[in-house]
Amino acid sequence: MSQEKIRRGLRAGYNRPPMLWLKALHVSFVVTWFAGLFYLPRLFVYHADCRDAPGLERFVVMERRLFFIMSLGALLAMLFGLSMIVQAPQYLGLGWMRAKLLLVALLFAYHYGCWRLMLALRAGRARPARWYRIYNEVPALLLLAIVILAVVKPGD
Repeated sequence: MSQEKIRRGLRAGYNRPPMLWLKALHVSFVVTWFAGLFYLPRLFVYHADCRDAPGLERFVVMERRLFFIMSLGALLAMLFGLSMIVQAPQYLGLGWMRAKLLLVALLFAYHYGCWRLMLALRAGRARPARWYRIYNEVPALLLLAIVILAVVKPGD
């Protein structure tokens, strides 16, 4: 199927109510997920600098709760995103969508990395706070690239 036929087919169903609802829910849960991806590593910075037992316990609880909410956001964002692809599988024929999905896969790897870091901190194996500060910048770069791909749709 030619790129032009794919584009025409997508435009025909792009603004229909079912797709609009799926997009609205997808974006809402992406925001939830990113709130956690931005804040959890910041908690790691403070956790790594903390020296008192009550403070350490508080960070363990905060990180665990935030990770749960963040994971729920990730799961629902993925489900609504996949629902949109099921509604319009032609999207998979577009280069920008394949690039976006690759970046989303990197986000899931980052999410998994956060889980591993959370467990390490809980076990008392902290890295220097500066390392977590740098790690905290990764989702911002991925978000920028994903938004550009989803909005600008280069090559479309």
